[in-house]
Amino acid sequence: MRGSLTRELMGISVGLVAGTVLLCWFLNATFIEKFYLLNKENTLRDGFYTIDAAADRGELMSGSFDVTFDNLCANGNITIMVISSDRTIVRSSANNNQTVLVEFLNILFGNPDEETFILEDANHYVIQRQRNTRLDSEYLILYGTLSNGNLILMRSALESIRESANISSRFLAFVGTFAIIVSSVIIIFVSRRIMVPILELTDISQKMTELDFEAKYHCKKKRKNEIDELGEHFNRLSVALEDTISELKTANIKLQKDIEEKIQIDEMRKEFLSNVSHELKTPLALIQGYAEGLSECIHDDPESRQFYCEVITDETDKMNRMVKKLLSLNQLEFGNEDVVMERFDLTELISGIAGANSILLSSRQTELEFDETAPCYVWADEFKVEEVLTNYVSNAIHHVKYENKIRIFYTKKRDCVRVSVFNTGDPIPEEETELIWTKFYKVDKARTREYGGSGIGLSIVRAIMQSMRRECGVINRENGVEFWFELDIGSQV
Repeated sequence: MRGSLTRELMGISVGLVAGTVLLCWFLNATFIEKFYLLNKENTLRDGFYTIDAAADRGELMSGSFDVTFDNLCANGNITIMVISSDRTIVRSSANNNQTVLVEFLNILFGNPDEETFILEDANHYVIQRQRNTRLDSEYLILYGTLSNGNLILMRSALESIRESANISSRFLAFVGTFAIIVSSVIIIFVSRRIMVPILELTDISQKMTELDFEAKYHCKKKRKNEIDELGEHFNRLSVALEDTISELKTANIKLQKDIEEKIQIDEMRKEFLSNVSHELKTPLALIQGYAEGLSECIHDDPESRQFYCEVITDETDKMNRMVKKLLSLNQLEFGNEDVVMERFDLTELISGIAGANSILLSSRQTELEFDETAPCYVWADEFKVEEVLTNYVSNAIHHVKYENKIRIFYTKKRDCVRVSVFNTGDPIPEEETELIWTKFYKVDKARTREYGGSGIGLSIVRAIMQSMRRECGVINRENGVEFWFELDIGSQV
């Protein structure tokens, strides 16, 4: 389905971002408190060693150590108390020294309301977690002996750690949600920008499967990426396919004709000789008669001689045109003329033929209508299609009557286009609609002879259409006659 790749890319990208954020949130919620505890243990341990070093140097009570002591208590959120062996408070950061001192003694000697978990038992100190069940409070405590013999108590409430961990988790959840929303918007924008040229290439490939090679990929950026290079390859492939299909169609037509040529050749020779002898009989008889009249001076006046000469010239001209058409038809039927299949614009060809006949149409006071303007590309031999159309138009001009209108139009079908030439006038008798395609057959022999018709034009039309493996025909309409033929626009080779 169109757009599924876009949704898949967006889904994967958003899923990765959301999964990463959720994983970070889970790890933060699960391990942040433990991380804080480890960090607090290190802080207590470092603080113990700092105070022990000051006690060893005898600086514990000096003014130079005040800043260091206060920083340890404030930055680490630690309550510190140092007492001598006689329970005298040497140094303390507690607001209520007696209360802390009592708690210190309870730690040393035990208290039934408190639960303790030893985390580290070193030579000079012990680190433990202590929970007061009565007050529902929990502390991280370090107590031990300094190098000068004094006792030290360091305590930090765990509630602040849990609060910091919860704040961190909530903040991460908020930031993660915001990051997912922002990244989703960015991913949608980036995905569409990536998918637009891919969808364009998809459309071009679809048109190529229908043998429409007019569609080309156009790069809209100055810097080209791999997709743009693929688009250029599509353009070159389109040109190569069009040339190859043209060659294949031409080769296929030649192959089919070669197969049938041997079967038809003997019959066509006999038929050609028979038709020529039959059609030349009448004009030769006329020429002979008028030539004898001239030689015997039956009419000796100049006007009669001029009339006899014009008749002979006219019949000779008709014979000349008929022989040329017969030769052309003979070549088509024998398959001696190559059919070159190529892709061309049918609309442009019809417009040219209409323009070429404009003077003749004007002299006969006939109106020709052709309203198509959009290009219509077909596969055929352009010169032979022009000959078919010229025969149809010429036939329509000489048989148009009544409203004196000729209309050329075409109808697109699934894999072909039907071209029609309609002229107002008398219908063709139904029993003769198939006979008109026969060589030398004339519906109205008198009128045909008036304009020099030989009855070969429609035979040439059918022979051309058969050489291209396409159909042609005629339909009687209410107020005239429509001649038609079909050309390939599909994918058949």
